[in-house]
Amino acid sequence: MSQLAKKYLVVGPSWVGDMVMAQSLFMDIKQREPECQIDVLAPAWTAALLDRMPQVSELVAGNFNHGKLNLGDRIRLGRELRSKRYSNAILLPNSLKSALVPAIAKIPHRAGFIGEQRWGLLNDIRKLNKKAMPMTVQRFVALGLAKEAPVRTVDSIPVPQLVVDQAAAQAVLNQNYLTTDQKILVLCPGAEFGPSKQWPVAHYAEVANHYLQRGWQVWQLGSDKDLSTCQELDALTGHHTRVLAGKTSLPQAIDLMSFAALVIANDSGLMHIAAALQKKLVAVYGSTDPGHTPPLSKNHAIARLGLDCSPCFKRECPLHHLDCLRELLPASVIELGEGL
Repeated sequence: MSQLAKKYLVVGPSWVGDMVMAQSLFMDIKQREPECQIDVLAPAWTAALLDRMPQVSELVAGNFNHGKLNLGDRIRLGRELRSKRYSNAILLPNSLKSALVPAIAKIPHRAGFIGEQRWGLLNDIRKLNKKAMPMTVQRFVALGLAKEAPVRTVDSIPVPQLVVDQAAAQAVLNQNYLTTDQKILVLCPGAEFGPSKQWPVAHYAEVANHYLQRGWQVWQLGSDKDLSTCQELDALTGHHTRVLAGKTSLPQAIDLMSFAALVIANDSGLMHIAAALQKKLVAVYGSTDPGHTPPLSKNHAIARLGLDCSPCFKRECPLHHLDCLRELLPASVIELGEGL
């Protein structure tokens, strides 16, 4: 890296999907400044994702308790980072606490949206125009550009591309006694956000049975929190799916998803991972808005009814019917998948 090359510290998000979308920012910066260095301040678990992003040099682990200020820890980390001599900080979260470390580290240029009144902590303060930048990825990329730069269209933004570890992928296949001699449908029926993002298990099972009857394999991915959902789905297929939820780490889930011929997922972190692997993808939306956080790939379809009550962005249906997902029938999702 030349002496004139910038050294960035990006304060990253804490959600899987948002971190995947942040890769568009890293790619955009690297395209303009190939000699720059990009480090990311984020929770340690994000290493599983950042290791798959060649644009990122290093993870600076900030293991702060969620929702807590942890002022002492942030002061210590900020002081430690002074020796790194970062030239630029980009703050993707809008919280006050996320602005503390870059300010304490005395990074000369600190860019972010106003958020929680961060006057004094940022010196490149942006006002967020949600109408001009409806998508999260547009907002992320904008923070890497000059304040006066025009808003980037989605078509002009680099698409996330996670790297697959081929040797590790083969190893996780062997560990789970999986084969790739039949087409593979990957289902992701969970969603960390809550029930309002989860398409009914019975609907997923109907889709699974459709593909099983065609001779496909069906794998289910998710965290240990999704295990009961996946087991219920599996039972509705006569136990003919492979339940991998809770049995694989995030890197292993990425590698396994790379074998999929088709992925069907709720609006979740795994949905964004499927998009970043350029998999054929049907993304199911209920309470959330594909105009805000869509899959960033070309080879996807959106399954959504668009009822008057959605998007509500609530964790549970405030009207207690969840019609935005219950009335989205399996046949329509199957049709979307077969059209890809």
